[in-house]
Amino acid sequence: MNIFTFNKEDDFVQTGANLIVSLLQSNPRAVLGLATGSSPLGIYARLADMYKRGLVSFAKSSVFNLDEYVGLANDHPQSYSTFMKEHLFNHIDIDPKRTFIPNASAHDLEAECQAYDQLLEQNGPVDLQLLGIGSNGHIGFNEPNDHLIGGTQVVDLQEETIQANARFFTSLDEVPKLAVTMGVGSIMKARQIVLIARGVEKAEAIKNAFQGPITTQCPASFLQCHSNVVVLLDHEAGSLLT
Repeated sequence: MNIFTFNKEDDFVQTGANLIVSLLQSNPRAVLGLATGSSPLGIYARLADMYKRGLVSFAKSSVFNLDEYVGLANDHPQSYSTFMKEHLFNHIDIDPKRTFIPNASAHDLEAECQAYDQLLEQNGPVDLQLLGIGSNGHIGFNEPNDHLIGGTQVVDLQEETIQANARFFTSLDEVPKLAVTMGVGSIMKARQIVLIARGVEKAEAIKNAFQGPITTQCPASFLQCHSNVVVLLDHEAGSLLT
């Protein structure tokens, strides 16, 4: 595991973008696992800029997203489908047929979870999985629990996660309480994992994930078992590491 802490936002962003661009330059057909939320926004903007400058192409690559809210239509302004289009897909040359996001509007969510796992098996493994981390240690929407499920699943979002996501909605009542998420087992199959975190509110989760015990109460701690993890932190997120 390689942990890097940055004092400058631009260095943080450029390093994350460079990891993805380097992979695509060596393997244009790479399978990317991507995340949503505020942490990757700068990286996505930098990737779009590097594409416009002719430094990278996404035309032959594939993307699998980690999760999606249950109860939001794909075109809802706060859906992760909309997020990915607005912040990345609409600004690069990715083939829309090669972008996969769980269909959390499916009539049969259990069947959708199984279908998403099959897509991952057929197209994977993921070459590089980009992850954020919740302040409670979740990755994807795999929340702290007494047990974890390996495959794609429907999860109840914990109150801490709902409160954290409320900033994206006009009221707390609008925040979805359920999500479909790729499981920890699927995440761990990626050839390389790049976890990014910014802000002091993530510092305790980072310490628990990488210097605490491996426990289902901190799902990110299972990344300690992976053979190829890169962690990119700003100074605040890494402030509790020893």
